[in-house]
This record gives sequence, C-alpha cells and structure tokens, in this order.
Amino acid sequence: MDPCPFVRLTVGNLALKIPVAAKPVRSAVHPSSSPCFCVIKLNNFPIQNAAVPYIPPESTQFPDGNSQALAATFHLNKSDVDRLTGKSSLFPTSKKPQLKISVYSGPQGATCGVSSGRLLAKICMELDLAAAESKAVVFHNGWINVGKENKSSVSQFHLNVKAEPDPRFVFQFDGAPECSPQVFQIRGNIRQPVFTCKFSFRTADRNQRSRSLPTEHSGGGGVARRWLSSLGSERERVVKERKGWSITVHDLSGSPVAAASMVTPFVASPGSDRVSRSNPGCWLILRPGDSTWKPWGRLEAWRERGSADAIGYKFELIPDSASAAAGIVLADSKISCSKGGKFIIDNGNASGGGSNAGSPVCSPHGSGDFGYGLWPYCSMYRGFVMAASVEGEGYNGKTAAAPLVEVSVQQVKCLEDAAAFVALAAALDLSVDACRLFSRKLRKELCPPPSQDVMMF
Repeated sequence: MDPCPFVRLTVGNLALKIPVAAKPVRSAVHPSSSPCFCVIKLNNFPIQNAAVPYIPPESTQFPDGNSQALAATFHLNKSDVDRLTGKSSLFPTSKKPQLKISVYSGPQGATCGVSSGRLLAKICMELDLAAAESKAVVFHNGWINVGKENKSSVSQFHLNVKAEPDPRFVFQFDGAPECSPQVFQIRGNIRQPVFTCKFSFRTADRNQRSRSLPTEHSGGGGVARRWLSSLGSERERVVKERKGWSITVHDLSGSPVAAASMVTPFVASPGSDRVSRSNPGCWLILRPGDSTWKPWGRLEAWRERGSADAIGYKFELIPDSASAAAGIVLADSKISCSKGGKFIIDNGNASGGGSNAGSPVCSPHGSGDFGYGLWPYCSMYRGFVMAASVEGEGYNGKTAAAPLVEVSVQQVKCLEDAAAFVALAAALDLSVDACRLFSRKLRKELCPPPSQDVMMF
C-alpha cells in the first residue's frame, strides 16, 4: 500500500512577556492577574484558539520545565499544499501562505461577534510549505518583539512554528457502514479495493442472560471475556434500547481482519429519550490473534445535553496485559449531531523530541488522562494517529457521504493494523445513529428483521 503525502503544521511552545509599566494604564489588564489567549489563523482554514502562559519579564525559563502543549495543528493534504503554494491550476497565486496570530488578554469568548479580550499584539508569518513536503522545516523557534516599546523594554512573544512530512494511508467506505460496503484505499485519483465490511445483528437465545461475544468472536478469547464482564452485571431492561450491532472487516480473500462489536446497548436514560453520559453505549474494537478475537480498543458514545446538541465519545486503548485494570484514553471529545464532524486522535509531537520545539511527551487531543506510566503505549501512539469523517443525522444510508479514514503510516505495520482503524471509524459513524433520540425512527438498514428481533446483547 502506498501512502498519500500530507504536511503537518504545528504551532506551540507559546509564552508571553510584558514589561511592568511604571504608571499602569487604567484600562489595561495585566496578564499576570488575567488570562491570555491567542487566535491562530492559516489562510482559509478554520480558526484555532489557545491559551498563552504569562512569564515574568525577569524569567528565562518556561513554566513547567519548558514543556508546553501544542497550541494548534493544521493537517494539509497534497491539494491543500498545492493551493497554498500556488501549484494548483485552479488556484494560482504568487503569494506565500500566511500564519496570523492575534494575542489577547482577558477570558476567551465573543459578544456579538467581537472578541471579549483586549488585543495585545498581532504576528504575521510567511510560510514556505513546499519545502516541508520532503523534510521537516522550523519556520520560527524563539522570541518575537511585539507591541509598542517603552523606554526600558519591549513585550515579547515566544512560539515554535514548524512543518514536517506526515504521510498517511487514506481509506474510503463505498457507502454507509450499515450498508455493508467495500472500503477503498485512495491515492490521488486511484481507488483500490482493500476491504469489505459486513454489518449484522447478533442474536442469542431468549433465556441467555450473560454478556459474551458473538459466536464468530468468541473462540477462547479470555481477555475479551474479562473486559466484557467488567462492563457491569446484566439486568433486565424495560426501556427501549439499540443493541446487537456488529460490523466485521474482511480482506479481499474473505478472511476477517477486524471487527467492531456493540457490547453495551445504547439505552435511553430514565425519563428521557436520549443516551446519557452516565450510561453510555459501548463498542469493543477487536483484532484476530492466537486463533481468537482480542480486544484492541473500547469506544463509548452518548448524547450530550444543552443547547449545543452533540454526540460525546471516548476511545481508549486496551493494554495487552491482562492485569491492566484500565484502558489508555486516546480521544475524548464530541461531534455535532446535525452537521457531523471529524474524529481525530492526535497526541502531540510525532518526532519524539528530536527538535527544539519543546513539545510535551504526550498531549492527547481533547483528552484528560492518557496514562503516562504506560510508556510503550504512549510512545506508540504519539503524533497524528488517525482521523475519520463522521456524518450527522440529517442523511440516509443511500445519500450519505462515505466516511473517509486517514491513518498515519507509523501505525500500520500490517493489513490488520489498518483494518482496526477502519472498524473504529465504522463504530463511531454507527454511534451517531445509536445515539439518535428514541422518539425518532432509525433507518430500515439499522432495524433487524422481525425474525431476528429477539434477545440481543
């Protein structure tokens, strides 16, 4: 399999020094007592915000031992780079792309479209992204004088801006996962089939009350059973639930190479028609090994409350060690119910600290606890890991945009590696439907035939 060229642009290691004025301005708010943030913009890409730590003027070190999380990351495919550098025939330009950073004091937020903070400085930097297609390029790493100078000193802003090649394998479903589509590898205009998916409903005897993997997944999987038993005791459910969904990924020879199995039903919380965060539905992502299926990851999903109606999710890696009590959280975020979005696992600097960027050892995207003590897993999943497009609720299985999956080449050592990420992407896409309000009907592809409408788990 040949990967697609990508460029990863990162902005990080932010810090701000402001000299103490002899006569402070009455309307000014000094950052030592007020938070600072910045707005980061690259041409027409979505704007990103980040907090900016304040450093006393006399200090020569960053807070927390010179280890600051990345402030912004831009993922650029070949078309993006060509458009920004003027190589595209559709968007010819002689101007270099510009990175613009506006630094504000005060809390983040906006009122009537106007930022609530006070503008402290603006930084504009031209980038030669064409050079980053073949090698890592550091555009800036150090202090920049910003704002107005006074008699004794000048305000300073520290940042690191770099770009580096980040090749990825790109896969696209040939339809919605519940329609059992083929999966193609995409490289430029070439589409090559690599997997097939089989969506199904698992069934079991009505009298069976213990949770287990379906027959096709159960052949002696001790670790899998322990994880399933840890999900809680089985109890009678008198509310509506969506359960028993399963999708298996096969290679072109027909051999199963990955699977996603719904092991905890998506159940409406009492007095509600939505799946709550306190009782989320759960998938196991499974990989073949030792003549059985082994759990590789665990995906939980629920429907958020509030004005910003969204699907919340948490994905954690399941350690190989049977004694490990908890998984390692790789992603914890949310996606718009109506518009969909992008599921991303991006954990800090992929270069492993070889540069002077001062990037953190592990800085999970939107995640709180990564499991710093489990270094082998932390090291394995550093940098960009994967991304997958997720459709919102306002489509049907035939008109849906097929999910697109990007996987870093560092994560793919064999076909089964890629298949596991494809199964994860399918499970997240299906979770949008599983979290649909119970007052609304599901599409027919997601409803089991009457003959299969029995106890499913």
